[in-house]
Amino acid sequence: MSTATAAAGVHARRWTALALICAAQFMLILDVTVVNVALPALAADLDLDRTALTWVVTAYTLCFGGLMLLGGRLADALGARRVLLAGLALFTAASLTCGLAPNATVLLSGRVAQGIGAALLSPAALALVATLFHGPERARAIGAWAAVGGTGSAVGVLLGGALTSGPGWPWIFHVNVPTGLALLAVLPRLLPKDPAPARIRPLDVPGALIVTSATGALVYGLVRAGDSGWTAPAVLLPLLGAIALYAGFAGVERRSRTPLMDLRMLTRRPVVAGSLLMLVATALLISFFFLGSMRLQHVHGLDAFRTGLLFLPVALATAIGAHLGSRLVTTAGPRACTAGGMALAAAGCLPLAFLTPTADPWTTLLPALAVAAFGLGAVFVTATTTALGLIPPHEAGLASGIVNTFHELGGTIGVALASTLALGATPPAATGFTTAFTACALTAAAAALTAPFLVPRGRPRATGGAHGTHPLSPGSDPSRRSGG
Repeated sequence: MSTATAAAGVHARRWTALALICAAQFMLILDVTVVNVALPALAADLDLDRTALTWVVTAYTLCFGGLMLLGGRLADALGARRVLLAGLALFTAASLTCGLAPNATVLLSGRVAQGIGAALLSPAALALVATLFHGPERARAIGAWAAVGGTGSAVGVLLGGALTSGPGWPWIFHVNVPTGLALLAVLPRLLPKDPAPARIRPLDVPGALIVTSATGALVYGLVRAGDSGWTAPAVLLPLLGAIALYAGFAGVERRSRTPLMDLRMLTRRPVVAGSLLMLVATALLISFFFLGSMRLQHVHGLDAFRTGLLFLPVALATAIGAHLGSRLVTTAGPRACTAGGMALAAAGCLPLAFLTPTADPWTTLLPALAVAAFGLGAVFVTATTTALGLIPPHEAGLASGIVNTFHELGGTIGVALASTLALGATPPAATGFTTAFTACALTAAAAALTAPFLVPRGRPRATGGAHGTHPLSPGSDPSRRSGG
């Protein structure tokens, strides 16, 4: 078969490839929240305290987000297909390890390995999406990808409840194994071959380690605040260390001949706006699932299955919001879509700040979370479309790494803060959940008010061409006009 014929065959199967790539990404996002409902069962079986429970969630998202940029660079250097398959194999093996974990040490080690695998897979997968599709199709493909991010988080809570109440918590990890093996068997036949790698430039491993350590110090300080108070040295020192490490990361990137992140990309308004929106939206959504599942089990006494079932409407609301967002972002524009989505998130979250321990969760917590998730689903699509607006295909690995880094770091920071605010007391009290939901409502309201000033003016459109599409029209980006 000639190269041209093979390329045509791959192009003809691009939508099938997209479906399987999205399935792999769905599995990664699922694992962010699938553990939430299982946390009480994990604590009982493996003797985990509040800090260890928080790290069960954040160890995964920390490595996922902290190493995402390195994964994007590897995808650009070695080929997206190679890196995707390597990440998928590591994630699948790590999932088996987590399900067989006899203690906290093995479980947390497995979660770290899952995060590393996800950091390899996710940016390579989005790079393939950006290069397989051109013209108007590329915008639709990226919209489908963005929808996976919102719905995967919601479905994770539902699936976690069903598996924990059924075969047991190990199956929230074991379910990834047959899925991963099936994808490893099929994807190599559908994905285009990587070009022969050119001379591989040195990778910025120090930069990756510094930025991951910085986020780890930040999360550690936020988690310790729930036990020691915000002014304790055990809290202030890690937080100050995180600031110093982030500053050190910026310095290393400026001096490096092959930086992990081209800091000039962060001077482009669409990239900054989309990345910050992704950070806030993910922090809010993951916090909602964490707080909701913990409140239902600790305050209302629901079991894991009923807790997961309650989140089914929330999952549907997230999916519907993402679907409508992919349409509205091209008609109403990203500013209106973002401001409206964040306003809905604030409006949905606000009643949760006034819930009493005796409130019926089916008529109070459920509708509020559904409204909030509907708004955030639209924001996910807007954030992805905005951030990738000016990125040509040859930088797709790095650009997707930046977007997904902020996605995972948002979940990491959100859960750390939510855990500190809601579960700092022992045992967890309803007042802690009130404080946490109030903080979420204020954050969403602030994002809605600042969106018109943060997001570039204009409406997304596909420009087509051999080099892909730019979801934002060139004239809508002030940084391009100023040479940024």
